[in-house]
Amino acid sequence: MIKDSAKILVVEDEQHIALGLKLHLEKEGHVVILAKDGLEGLEKWRSSRPDLVVLDIMMPKVDGLKVLEQIREHSPKIPILILSARDSTFDKVKALRSGVDDYLAKPFDAEELLLRIDRLLLKKKWEEDATLVQENAEETERSVEINSRLINFNNAQLFGVTGEITQLTDQEIKLLKVFIDHPNTALSRKDLLRKAWGYQEEIETRTLDNFIVRFRKYFETNPKKPEIFKSLRSIGYMFVSDEKDKN
Repeated sequence: MIKDSAKILVVEDEQHIALGLKLHLEKEGHVVILAKDGLEGLEKWRSSRPDLVVLDIMMPKVDGLKVLEQIREHSPKIPILILSARDSTFDKVKALRSGVDDYLAKPFDAEELLLRIDRLLLKKKWEEDATLVQENAEETERSVEINSRLINFNNAQLFGVTGEITQLTDQEIKLLKVFIDHPNTALSRKDLLRKAWGYQEEIETRTLDNFIVRFRKYFETNPKKPEIFKSLRSIGYMFVSDEKDKN
């Protein structure tokens, strides 16, 4: 059984079922957020960022499959379990194709539901731990050269052509990694904001442009005529690289 507390969003329009789920999950130590229809479910998913979603299909305002599809567009890895009176193979296949992780038909056994939720949370923890190990290993081993300037990801330092050392910020490192991992690729502002800093929503910001100005000062021979961090009109930016990667 999972011992760590998780934040679980329950989207269920039948109040007695929702309250019963809340009671069982809270006994397991989880924090439960309730939503009575699909529209409220999406709003609470955006505001609370839960660790797992329990979702009914037949609901007012927005049905469960549409909720599932909208969540999956922005959060492909969050565990989602459908709890529905629809128990046909067709409904289950449709939900699985839409990205659900598990499907349990009503009426259900509370113990079985709790076990399924525990397995989903455990799988999520394993995936997060594996990702963290991989990222730490890459940061420890990897250094990258850009236009004769060397980035050491282990200590976030940039070594200039004359030996000067610049201490890079965490945000600079994250953005640089996105560019380095996508060389010679057009990247939209939205992609960069999402991949580097986790912004999920459409936002207006000049912060990204300010970072590009910094990178051009760090790496370009002539920052006013950039050849490495290029602007792409109406698209975003491109990191032009010959991929000199020293490990």
